[in-house]
Amino acid sequence: MVIRSVQQITSGEKFKCHHTWVSFDKISPHLPMAVIASEDNRFASHNGFDMIEIKKAMEENKTRKRQRGASTISQQTAKNVFLWPNSSWLRKGLEVYFTFLIELFWSKERIMAVYLNSIEMGKGIYGAEAVAHYHFNTTAAKLTKAQSALIAATLPNPIRFNSAQPSAYMLKRQKQIMRLMNLVPQFPEKKVEKKKDKKSNKK
Repeated sequence: MVIRSVQQITSGEKFKCHHTWVSFDKISPHLPMAVIASEDNRFASHNGFDMIEIKKAMEENKTRKRQRGASTISQQTAKNVFLWPNSSWLRKGLEVYFTFLIELFWSKERIMAVYLNSIEMGKGIYGAEAVAHYHFNTTAAKLTKAQSALIAATLPNPIRFNSAQPSAYMLKRQKQIMRLMNLVPQFPEKKVEKKKDKKSNKK
């Protein structure tokens, strides 16, 4: 947020920074499912690094002109909170270090909450509550499945892609994400309470 704000000021743009922190239980359950479907299918099960995707990216990048990454939500959270956006070997090394730490000390729900509150979701817009308010005139808690998928569709480049004014490409990507949301494991996993055996309570 600080880096983007400085860039706005130095380029002569009007200062714009909207952000309101909300707890995980005040974010629509559709939004974490949408970003998992879009960004990191194995978020709930990996240790911060998706080795399957890393191997795939390494193989694909041998023949691709434009290199693709395999950053997990945990890695993106580490970068957004502790580091800077420009890529370098130094930042990548620190990203690994901070990813290891947050996976060690934070729960998956905490990582997701920080991610959804800190990620850039539009020009001068950061976090779920701000994008819900300024792009959909609602709250993070009331985001629909379709709105959540549209937000997730912008994440590769939230400055270029605008969830309030989706392009044909974004609408196509939204449908893909909504389909994937039905396939990825539920997050957070619903806890099933075991019913007490009434007979065992009888004397």
